[in-house]
Amino acid sequence: MGKGQRTEGMTFSGFIKSDLVNYPGMIASTVFTCGCNFRCPYCHNPEFVVMGSDETYFGEVYTEDDILAYLKKRGAFLDALVISGGEPTLHQELPEFMRKVKELGLKIKLDTNGSRPEVLKDFIDQNLIDYVAMDVKAPVDKYHLLGFKDTDSIKASIDILESSNVDHEFRTTCPRILLEEEDFPKMAELVGKRTKWYFQTFNPAKTLDPAYNNVSSYSREELEAIIKKYNLTNAGVR
Repeated sequence: MGKGQRTEGMTFSGFIKSDLVNYPGMIASTVFTCGCNFRCPYCHNPEFVVMGSDETYFGEVYTEDDILAYLKKRGAFLDALVISGGEPTLHQELPEFMRKVKELGLKIKLDTNGSRPEVLKDFIDQNLIDYVAMDVKAPVDKYHLLGFKDTDSIKASIDILESSNVDHEFRTTCPRILLEEEDFPKMAELVGKRTKWYFQTFNPAKTLDPAYNNVSSYSREELEAIIKKYNLTNAGVR
C-alpha cells in the first residue's frame, strides 16, 4: 500500500478495516473508490472525488490484492464489505472485484449517487449486491447545482431499486444553503413511501468547496419537525 498510479484491477483510495456503522446490523470493512461524476460542494469525502493527473491518486492507494488479502485473513470476523466513494459505479473493474468478494462468503453493500442505472441493474441481475444506499441529493430541479443534469438516470435508479428484491435505503444530506423546506415534499415524490429514507445532518468540518465550511445544517429537531409536518412516514434522521 502507498502512493502511486493505478494498477490492474480495482484500486481504492480509502480503507476502513472495521466498520460497525455503514451496513446496518453487519460487521464490515469499507473501501472507497476514487473519482466522482458529481461535484457536490458539501461532500464530506473530497479526497475521493477528484483524481490527479495521469490517473494518479491523491494520497494512499490500496490495490484489490491488498483488500482481498485482508478480507481472507479476517473474513471469519466480518459479515460484509461496504463499497463507497467517490462513485463506485464509474469503475469497469468493479464487478470482477465484487465477484471475488462474494466468493469469500461476504455480503456487499453499495453506496451510490444513482447516476448509472444500467450498472446498478447489472449488479442486481448478477446478484453482486445485497444492500444499496442511494443518495437523493435534492429535488430534480436542483441537481444541476451539483454538477449533474441527467435526472432521468436518478429516477431510473430509484425505480430499479423499488422493483428489486435487494434491500435498500435512500438518504439525503441536509445543508440549509441547498435545501429549502419545500424541497422535502418534492423529494418525497421521488422517493415514495415504501423505502427507508434517512435525513443526515450536514457536518461542515470538511467539504469539497471550502466555502461550505461555514454553512449550517438543519438540526435534528428541525428535520424531525419537517417529517411530521409533511407526513413523511418512511423518513428518519441520522
